[in-house]
Amino acid sequence: MSHDQASYLELLARGAAAEAYDRPVLLARASGAGPDALAGLEHAKQLALRVRAELEGRRRREAELSALFETAHDLAGLRDLDAVLRAIVQRARSLLGTEVAYLSLNDSSAGDTYMRVTEGSVSARFQQLRLGMGEGLGGLVAQTARPYVTDSYFDDPRFEHTRAIDTAVGEEGLVAILGVPLMLGSQVIGVLFAADRRERVFEREQVALLASFAAHAAVAIDTANLLAETRSALAELERANEIIRDHSGVIERASEVHDRLTEVVLRGGGVHDVAAALSEVLDGTVEFTDDDPDATGADGRAVRQGDGWVAAVSAGGELLGALVLRGHPDLDPVDRRTLERGAMVTSLLLLARRSAHDAEQRVRGELLDDLLDAPDRDPRLLRERAARLGADLDVPHVVLAARIDGPGAGAPDRDTGDGASAARETADRQRLLAAASHLAATRSGLAAARDGGAVLLLPLGPGDSASDLARQTARQLGGTLRESVTVGASSPVAAPAGDPGPIAGAYEQARRCLDALRLLGRSGQGAAAQDLGFLGLLLADPGDIDGFVQRTMGQVVEYDRRRGTDLVRTLDAYFASGMSPARTKEDLHVHVNTVAQRLERIGRLLGPDWQSPARALEIQLALRLHAMSAAVAR
Repeated sequence: MSHDQASYLELLARGAAAEAYDRPVLLARASGAGPDALAGLEHAKQLALRVRAELEGRRRREAELSALFETAHDLAGLRDLDAVLRAIVQRARSLLGTEVAYLSLNDSSAGDTYMRVTEGSVSARFQQLRLGMGEGLGGLVAQTARPYVTDSYFDDPRFEHTRAIDTAVGEEGLVAILGVPLMLGSQVIGVLFAADRRERVFEREQVALLASFAAHAAVAIDTANLLAETRSALAELERANEIIRDHSGVIERASEVHDRLTEVVLRGGGVHDVAAALSEVLDGTVEFTDDDPDATGADGRAVRQGDGWVAAVSAGGELLGALVLRGHPDLDPVDRRTLERGAMVTSLLLLARRSAHDAEQRVRGELLDDLLDAPDRDPRLLRERAARLGADLDVPHVVLAARIDGPGAGAPDRDTGDGASAARETADRQRLLAAASHLAATRSGLAAARDGGAVLLLPLGPGDSASDLARQTARQLGGTLRESVTVGASSPVAAPAGDPGPIAGAYEQARRCLDALRLLGRSGQGAAAQDLGFLGLLLADPGDIDGFVQRTMGQVVEYDRRRGTDLVRTLDAYFASGMSPARTKEDLHVHVNTVAQRLERIGRLLGPDWQSPARALEIQLALRLHAMSAAVAR
């Protein structure tokens, strides 16, 4: 690694801005560096920027999850509604990276809506804005109970523009606005906004994140309303001591529930621990199911279902499952809130588990990519990274290449005009990578996406062979995906950590084996090169494949290339038909005289003994290798 390339590591270490990564290339160009050096620096810059983007993405996801947990903690100890709402708006603005965030609430008595909390606003008119129901982007969100986003507010005709709203928005300088509804049941009580003073596109993950904050804000408002109602009841019913004592007991029980759920989260419990805690508190049986809950419970409220209750577990509009309570047909409002809060905590735990799984999958893929693409990595660092994933790279491993079989499966993306087909191929690749990653994790191996399929690096167990591992992998991936999956395996690699160099060659060997299996009509199977006989020997050491093809039938290939003829295809059809000119002409849909003329030309190019058993065997093998090389090239 050159000094200039090493400077990118220094930029990553100190968290430099993206524009700083252009400096080493500019300095090298100014100092007269050659094209190879500049290309190497440019490649290093792109890799560094990718690493920087990934690190920033991880930091952002960690910050989002931390903010959601902090918000849940604020709600558990709710004392000041304004403070909680301000914290929610501040966190939304910070995590979405917007210049302004604000929250409006509906005033049912006045029939309009008003600003409750603003963050980053500089306009007094904007901060005091009141608008009629149905007006502006917020009115559209309130009417439809759905999130809305506009890249350019004043150019968007989807909602009603009024002079008061446009004046306030213009004075604040807002351009791009995202609004999500604050829901209590099916009722919209307000809108949470994030906005910028420039055009921008809000991503789907940002919409889901703001929706999660809106759900917290709605819970905070609902809880504050309950507390306000409690205070009012206490003030009005001073003589009803029994009611006061009962109400105090309810509050204490709710606080106990929050403490129990918080304890479960802090000690690293899972969704079933939450269900067990709720079972004790609610004096019933609470179970988590990942089946879709009943549609009536999709808004997160606990609803009656038969002789039990169900509360949907959701995040950002995505249904993750449900908490089902049985054996307790009658629930008071606090117990219903308890079940609903348990569903919210469960959703946070599921999101955390999903984030951890996705992160581990990416880390496994990155380590395997480094072994394939950067064999000069420090062995000590490779061992440390592998150990954190439960992998031992000092034992023999096998590289396996896997693809889902089917029309166009595993092929590079092409502009076929069939958007649905391209979407299916992308979905198949994602499913294959997910299944391969799960298999690698259970086998203490690694997996990554590559060349339209998946590549795995799995340890070779005692008594196992590369062939056994290939067959097991094809069977397990096929069973998981319920699809035909073909797997080619390399020869064993002794110790990848000590010498990563052979990994890249082993992957190429596994890919050639996979292509050979498909050409030989053995799709859906797993095999190593040694399982394929003489063809397997050539696959294991392909150094002279091109030379063999050239010596055996190179004159025919060259003739087709120069003249645009079909001699190679004719030769293949001739052998496939049992060397019958009549069947050959049917396969090629040409006249039998045409077949005879082509065979005569082939004889002049290959010599008079080309149809003898020994020569015919060599020519057929060369035809297979030529076809495989063409398929790999495509």
